[in-house]
Amino acid sequence: MRIAFVALMLTNVLAATLVYSQPVAAQAPSSRLQAVLAAKTVRVCIWPDYYGITYRNPKTQQLSGIDVDMAQALAKDLGVKLAFVDSSFSKLIEDVTQNHCDVAMFAIGITPQRQARLRFTQPHLASDIYAITSKTNRRIKTWADIDQAGSVVAIVKGTLHEPIMKERLIKARLEVFDTPFAREQEVQSGRSDVFMTDYPYSQRFLANADWARLVAPDTTYHITPYAYAMAPGDDVWHERMEKFVRGIKQDGRLQAAARQHQLEPILAR
Repeated sequence: MRIAFVALMLTNVLAATLVYSQPVAAQAPSSRLQAVLAAKTVRVCIWPDYYGITYRNPKTQQLSGIDVDMAQALAKDLGVKLAFVDSSFSKLIEDVTQNHCDVAMFAIGITPQRQARLRFTQPHLASDIYAITSKTNRRIKTWADIDQAGSVVAIVKGTLHEPIMKERLIKARLEVFDTPFAREQEVQSGRSDVFMTDYPYSQRFLANADWARLVAPDTTYHITPYAYAMAPGDDVWHERMEKFVRGIKQDGRLQAAARQHQLEPILAR
């Protein structure tokens, strides 16, 4: 009996040793904030063709714009490195929800369609809609000329202008293109009369395209607030981003960047 008892005790000790010697699985971060701090890097999605916001100079490959500055400020506040991830408005939801980046910072227009899939901070900018036509276009002289029979309006797929113009235009024909460049070629060639854009992007054309002419609405047409976008849920990460936006508004960093990039007229205070 004693031998049997000793054997049983040895078996139990061996079993316990095996259990406690198994490696403990690493606990997944409870918040994206914890993951960012652990990785010592914050991944920021940008659209690198957004003039004044997140623009990559094709000659120098240098990034500039208000949200490039703010992304750098975010990384500094968090005490981590910054990694930019190229995205676009058509890829925005996929990139943010599929963990390609931690936050999208390229002046994301807050729309009902996007709010259903993403979570936003408070706005930092807000812009009306503007139109770009060519200087040689005889059809479009004022905003009232846009929604008329025979007019062709170009927009980019996935931008906030797509659902708005589909709802607002009654007489004009709407053409949807995959890229901003395709949309702009249509207007420059005369195949489309105007393309719809916002204040920051319109400034690029006024400064760089000698063929372009701005058509502004006579009164407010459709103001869209712009903010930073994250995956749904995760209150901790959302509150940290909210704290960041509150901070850059209160201490003047946002206003200074808006002034530098000539975006003060659309600054959300």
